[in-house]
Amino acid sequence: MTRGLILAIESSCDETAAAVVERGSRTLSSVVASQIPTHARYGGVVPELASREHLRAIVPVVRAALAQANITLDDLDAIAVTSGPGLAGALLVGITYAKALAFAQNIPLIAINHLEGHIHAVLLHERESAQPETTGAGAPGLASETWDTKDLHSPLAPPDQPALALVVSGGHTHLFLARPAHGAWTYKLIGRTVDDAAGEAYDKVAKLLGFGYPGGPWIDALARYGNPRAVPFAFSQIKTKLHLAGRPPRTKAALTAPIANLNPHFLFSFSGIKTAVLRYVELHNLREESHARAARLFPQQYSRPEPSIDACHPERAKRTGVPSDRSSSLGWGVEGPAFPSLSTPQAPGAPGLASETWETTNPETPRPPTTKAEALALCPQPTLDLIASFQHAVVGDLMKKTFAAAESLGVRRILVTGGVAANRELRARFTAEAARRHVRVAFPTLSLSTDNAAMIGAAAWPRLQAKEFAGPSLSADPSLALGR
Repeated sequence: MTRGLILAIESSCDETAAAVVERGSRTLSSVVASQIPTHARYGGVVPELASREHLRAIVPVVRAALAQANITLDDLDAIAVTSGPGLAGALLVGITYAKALAFAQNIPLIAINHLEGHIHAVLLHERESAQPETTGAGAPGLASETWDTKDLHSPLAPPDQPALALVVSGGHTHLFLARPAHGAWTYKLIGRTVDDAAGEAYDKVAKLLGFGYPGGPWIDALARYGNPRAVPFAFSQIKTKLHLAGRPPRTKAALTAPIANLNPHFLFSFSGIKTAVLRYVELHNLREESHARAARLFPQQYSRPEPSIDACHPERAKRTGVPSDRSSSLGWGVEGPAFPSLSTPQAPGAPGLASETWETTNPETPRPPTTKAEALALCPQPTLDLIASFQHAVVGDLMKKTFAAAESLGVRRILVTGGVAANRELRARFTAEAARRHVRVAFPTLSLSTDNAAMIGAAAWPRLQAKEFAGPSLSADPSLALGR
């Protein structure tokens, strides 16, 4: 009997990730090469740069994942890869490499939707948390699980219970009804954003106020020191446009979801609050304060012109402190600096994870404040109140519509996942509201919230069992939908 080892590859946006997952329930390794330092000076992800960095990172990341799992390619039963949604060029790097490995090893290739992966990040954490520590090294298989259906505050839930999944990140804000059936899962789209995703609003507001990218950690760290009711932000009800006669509205979401067929009470919109923050900044003359803060946090970007964007440029190697010749370690015969950050995130209590961590970061990179004094030195109190009010409103809207959808569907289990699920206030308020309503709510670990490959490997296990494999014509689908 095979061990059910799946090598998973994730490259949908700005993180190159690889992981080895055993039978969808045990993470043997999880390696992530982050591109944040590359994109931070532009205030967001640059697709061309993302593709280039994926090319540099994909080989060493996969090698590191295999080494940490203490296996070789010959031990694998399948290879899984994210096929969409995401950036086309970034997706193609992972897909092309995964196809080559699967062909060379003559093993199945499994295509996974990135959104489904985020949902399985929560399920993977639940399964790993339910396992007792192994008595021997490499002991395969799942431990027996006991479920207490009366314990509504338990993070675990019966495996055959449907769940409402909120996937909330920089590129997505979706509500799905997830139903388990014969070991697999089916998904029905319940709601989604009609414009900006919640994480996108976080990033743009952070950029507007002079903070770094990604904006989520900055906003979350500063919001705890402000008054969340100082600025009365509000979300209006999204109404069906009568003149469209049932046709989808002309928004960037219209191509990937039949918005006209969804309940408007479960639709999200975050472009309005982003504009409201902009108007507040203009009316209260906060522009100069924001520019001064950005110049203080990122002096290199304001003190000299930006060098040419050339991956082989010696100036870039000098800034990152990495030698320009990395051809031997990359294995691609390409010269240039190594990827900026390679790490192995470890979830508390997750068995089989390697303890070793590599982290190559710039010590001059500013970090969000951790004390009230640091926050006040960075922002005056009115700005902290603005940030707290923004976050309070966004989390409140996510919470209101998610619990309303759960009540409407009669679902007693909620999964909250995606990059924004790492937000401190979101976790606290969702947990409190779930306890009040006697509903289960579960989150992934912080390392599984952001993009990673372990979640892709977990989502691939049911497909391996069902023999749902991808063909040689597999390609990237930047607008791939889930649960239409």
